[in-house]
Amino acid sequence: MKDATIRENLKVVEDTIAFACKESGRGGQEVTLIAVSKTKPVEMLQEAYAYGCRDFGENKVQELLDKYEQMPKDIRWHMIGHLQRNKVKYIVDKVYLIHSVDSLRLAEEINKEAVKKDVCVNILVEVNVANEETKFGIACEEVKQLVRDIAKLSNIRVKGLMTIAPFVENAEENRPIFSKLRKISVDIMKENIDNIDMEILSMGMTGDYAVAVAEGATCVRVGTGIFGLRQYMP
Repeated sequence: MKDATIRENLKVVEDTIAFACKESGRGGQEVTLIAVSKTKPVEMLQEAYAYGCRDFGENKVQELLDKYEQMPKDIRWHMIGHLQRNKVKYIVDKVYLIHSVDSLRLAEEINKEAVKKDVCVNILVEVNVANEETKFGIACEEVKQLVRDIAKLSNIRVKGLMTIAPFVENAEENRPIFSKLRKISVDIMKENIDNIDMEILSMGMTGDYAVAVAEGATCVRVGTGIFGLRQYMP
């Protein structure tokens, strides 16, 4: 039964993304579905993999490392949770994209470890568009300066922006949040800063990803919508 549920859930999510793309005049291939697998057992990830998922998102470094060792090596791992500087060294050569860079100090640490391991790390700058005190992310008015500063680092590539919108009952309430992040990315793109690309907008989760796609998301992070309610390990 569990097997069928993940397959069915994935189909619903993929169909919803395709419909949202069509409605907004976009191609479905423009949006990457990231299966947020935090707290989920490897068996469930393997099922999602069997049905075509290749992008998985994790919140915690240790959990990402454990799953990295057990899962196929063609998976693109996304670090979507808050990243502590002392944990950077463990993942710089294992992640496809770090979504949650919100300070120059963190970017400098990523760069330092990337130089040591001779890799180039793709990152997104996390923006706290809604100004929620409980959320990480840089303020909207500080994004451009942070991007300019990170651009000077040798082994980092800024690929775009990420935000975590508020939890709302009505997804439409988050439309202005997504729209604002897109506007910020367009403004940054116009500046033609070397080493800066705004091709990725990571926004939208299980409750609001269709609205995020309509507003230009290129990555949506869906956990509950694929795997069901979160299971915390004791």
